Amino acid sequence: MEHQPPLTHSHMDQSPPRSPWLLLSAVAWKQRLVFWSGAIVVGLFISALTVVSERAVVLLLDFVQPRSWTLWLIPPLGIPLVACLTQRLCQGAEGSGVPQVKAALAIHHDLQGRSRLVSFRIAIGKVLLTNLGLLTGSSAGLGGPAIQIGASIMTSLGKAARFPPHYMERGFILAGSAAGFAALFSAHLAGIIFAIEELGRSLEEKIGSLVLIAIILAGMTAFILLQHYIFLDTEESSLPWGKGWLAIPLCGVAGGLAGGIFSRLLIRIGQLVNPLRMRRRILLACACGAVLAVIHTGTDGMTLGTGYPVLKQILTDPQSIQPLFCLMKALATLATALSGIPAGLFVPSLSVGAGLGSNLMSWLPFTPPLAVVLLSMCAYFSGVFQNPMTSFVLIMEITDTHEMLLPLMATAFIATGTAQLINRQPLYERLTEGYAKRFPDSL
Repeated sequence: MEHQPPLTHSHMDQSPPRSPWLLLSAVAWKQRLVFWSGAIVVGLFISALTVVSERAVVLLLDFVQPRSWTLWLIPPLGIPLVACLTQRLCQGAEGSGVPQVKAALAIHHDLQGRSRLVSFRIAIGKVLLTNLGLLTGSSAGLGGPAIQIGASIMTSLGKAARFPPHYMERGFILAGSAAGFAALFSAHLAGIIFAIEELGRSLEEKIGSLVLIAIILAGMTAFILLQHYIFLDTEESSLPWGKGWLAIPLCGVAGGLAGGIFSRLLIRIGQLVNPLRMRRRILLACACGAVLAVIHTGTDGMTLGTGYPVLKQILTDPQSIQPLFCLMKALATLATALSGIPAGLFVPSLSVGAGLGSNLMSWLPFTPPLAVVLLSMCAYFSGVFQNPMTSFVLIMEITDTHEMLLPLMATAFIATGTAQLINRQPLYERLTEGYAKRFPDSL
């Protein structure tokens, strides 16, 4: 086990001044090449994750639609199987993956322990088990898995290249996770904001520039393979000044309350689940699978998968969605998260927020319907994760609605403030504490 001192600001202050010969340094070019190649590999992995996951959901829907009775069997049997495989073969890949990455960033002295949270084994397991979970009826997103996969790939490449500086290893985690986020959503600016707001409150100058390059390269790779720059192609939307702006506080408060309640439930129930032993965890996964079976059957399968197809449907025809979709999708996502299988929360949260917006439209007849949906997406996302800057930048980028920037920004901060009344500590910060307890001497 290697022991290396943590990076402090004093270390940074004592670093030698930059030299023009640094451009010709073999070590500097080695660092750049590893980061660049790592970002491209992250883009390849995230593209594969996206394509395979879309195919998995289509296969499941094609199978269950003419055989609706199979929905009563697949989740109760499949979800505990995936949970068991995760615990037996790839422990550390469970859940969204963001808490593991945050905990790995905080580990300073136990690099072997860090490899239990971010490693090439985790990356492979996350891809396979996330898609297996989608095949068995989970309500799971790809955002959290993409972040952990990106961090795992970059960290593995840094380890293989034998980088000695401790702060570079932290840089690999930051760059990989932000690159994974940006590649999945085709949102480069949101990836940068996410790296700063959620994963690292400050980026050293050297690491920061490499993070930016990694985000760009990963995003370009995913764009070349997937051929989509806009994650959600929508009509132009704006919110002209006037009484339509009343939608901002209404959507902000409603989305913040709903998101805060969701994260509070996930934290509280998770605290009861964490001490359970293996056998009881599998029984819990069976119960979660049964809940998913009931919800999927009641919604004719609309709550299956990531929620991306339904999200696109809401943005084009919000009146076509069942009024209870947002509640059912939130419950299905909660059951999936508690089951212990690899599953992200980002895209399901966007679909829940959009469903909430379709319900709020009748309260706001003087506001453009698409604007209400976008504001509600931003509000619910902010309420769940309490990261307002990532929320409004992400919604703006993935829908290409730059004229909505100010309303989205105001809504995000209102929703975050509302959610904090219910849940003082952000969701991922609280979930990270469970992993931090495993490495008390390393943080």
